[in-house]
Amino acid sequence: MEAARTDLAYWLALHRIPGVGPVKLRRLAEHFGDLSLAWRASPSALAAAGLDPRAVEAVLAHRPRLEPAALCEAVAALGVQVLTCLDPQYPERLRAVPGAPALLFIKGALQPADDWALAVVGTRHPTAYGRQVTQRLVTALVGHGLTIVSGLARGIDAEAHQAALQAGGRTLAVLGCGIDQVYPPEHRRLAARIVEHGALLSELPLGASPEAGNFPARNRIISGLSRGVLVVEAGERSGALISATCAAEQGREVFAVPGSIFSPKSQGTHRLIQQGATLVQSAQDILEALNMGPVGEQLALRALLPPDEAEGRLLALLGVEPLHIDEIVRASGRSAAEVGALLTTLELKGLVRHLGGQHYARTG
Repeated sequence: MEAARTDLAYWLALHRIPGVGPVKLRRLAEHFGDLSLAWRASPSALAAAGLDPRAVEAVLAHRPRLEPAALCEAVAALGVQVLTCLDPQYPERLRAVPGAPALLFIKGALQPADDWALAVVGTRHPTAYGRQVTQRLVTALVGHGLTIVSGLARGIDAEAHQAALQAGGRTLAVLGCGIDQVYPPEHRRLAARIVEHGALLSELPLGASPEAGNFPARNRIISGLSRGVLVVEAGERSGALISATCAAEQGREVFAVPGSIFSPKSQGTHRLIQQGATLVQSAQDILEALNMGPVGEQLALRALLPPDEAEGRLLALLGVEPLHIDEIVRASGRSAAEVGALLTTLELKGLVRHLGGQHYARTG
């Protein structure tokens, strides 16, 4: 345990150095094995690990100003859990996202059921219609066991978190500031409730202020934790559309709620529908598109039938793009009967979707 804390201290220190982003930090961890070695490395050793001259210069300049042990003590004092991208507890769905956060600061707790998550986002200035739709859809989705992910922002984000809590469900809020801060400040009570029934998450170090540039990057985490993104109301230039773009790039499903053709708050969602997003009129539209059954049953089945090597190999062949069963049979080298049985089990566990016409894909 002490060795793990020591290694985490150097993750925290290197994480605070400008120019050492998620990709470079992971590269250092994989090259050196122990980040304490990276922390003490010479310029030539850092360059050999893949850092460009600018990043090497930043490491050398900031090392004397940072105390790794003190950074570790600060997060521990706040009761904050920190997961590195190499930690077994790091969310698998997020880990697979290109440029996934190197560190994830968590206040509250993640649970296995959070693998069945849907992001709900939208305008910061919703109409009464947008609020009503959010409450109705979120309440129904929580009733099926889904975790609701959003960004704690004013408007639809806050409505989604509150509706999930009121329905007795779980919700995760991804922050655009350090985990020790709450933005906007009027959502402090909401944030405290989320900690009790879910978690606050951030990739930013303690003390990081809610600067405008943090929020677009934050949106890739919101979609990365989720199986799909639902946009309730969004204007033509709404930040919620960034989450939808991230979802599409990550191979996640994009859902959009239609509104009045006269409402500027629905122009963005209508454009998403024109571009291929699934039009949502009820929670069932989302559940069917994601091929989701009751989450409790899928969790129980995963526990009862833990993954074996054959399932893992078949799952590795599948991506978010649909494959016909004949292609899967050829790629796997197994018989059609074996592949069919494995696909059925994976579908029941919520890991694979049957898209019709004997086409299958991974669930996000």
